[in-house]
Amino acid sequence: MSTNDSSVDPLAALGALPGVADSVDSVRKAVDRVYGHRVMRRRGSEVTSEAALRGARGSAALSGADWALEEVRRRTDFGVEAEARTVGAALRLTAEAGQLLSIWRQSPLRVLARLHLVAAGGTGSVGDDETVGRPRLAGEGVHEPLIEAPLPDASEVAGRLDGLAELIIAGSSAPALVTAAVVHGELLALRPFGSYNGLVARAAERIVLIGSGLDPKAICPAEVGHAEQGRGAYVAALGGYLSGTPEGMASWIAHCGRAVELGVRESTAVCEALQRGAA
Repeated sequence: MSTNDSSVDPLAALGALPGVADSVDSVRKAVDRVYGHRVMRRRGSEVTSEAALRGARGSAALSGADWALEEVRRRTDFGVEAEARTVGAALRLTAEAGQLLSIWRQSPLRVLARLHLVAAGGTGSVGDDETVGRPRLAGEGVHEPLIEAPLPDASEVAGRLDGLAELIIAGSSAPALVTAAVVHGELLALRPFGSYNGLVARAAERIVLIGSGLDPKAICPAEVGHAEQGRGAYVAALGGYLSGTPEGMASWIAHCGRAVELGVRESTAVCEALQRGAA
């Protein structure tokens, strides 16, 4: 990704792909509906908290820890078996994402490093593992069982991360959905860290959706929608991103848009439950 020509806005070009405008419009309408719910005027903070919990559960499920929501809600120990560590990492990332919004547009690589550090925290190895919080170097492996696509080498990762950072810092006229989908897809494609890349990619998507103003109160958890569409559909849609074709890119953006809409549906159900006094 190069931004040497300041007149070129590659993200805006993606927004012009066939079908993308429809996805953007559908997401905007869905988000507006849940923000207009009467419960949001009185109990919005409760909806935000519940969306964070459900989003973390969804992200962990995609990374192989598919726990029931109530199990995630009641657990306090996330430092033992692998699945528990994954759920704990997802919860920490969801909590941390909102603290990094002001830094993202100025220093996205710093935010990504922080996200990985937060994800890896609690494993008992942060102090001893020099790979935590930085992109992998030549010869270092990656543990990311869901994504089996060819792994770019360390030099390509460094170059593409720099390109992604340039795009974010430069800003774009592209809709938030497009930017969020590209950030998410690029991080999955690169898998820049030795672990927790999926969790970090979805947390970065969350940051873009919140920081762009599309979902400023963080009540539309796309992670829920990604999980609800299923791991197979997630991997297949990512294949479209990896192909780099217009059709593939549009398909991935549409998949991310559907994830946001399903997240909206989840939070709408929370609003309805709060209104009935059932939650």
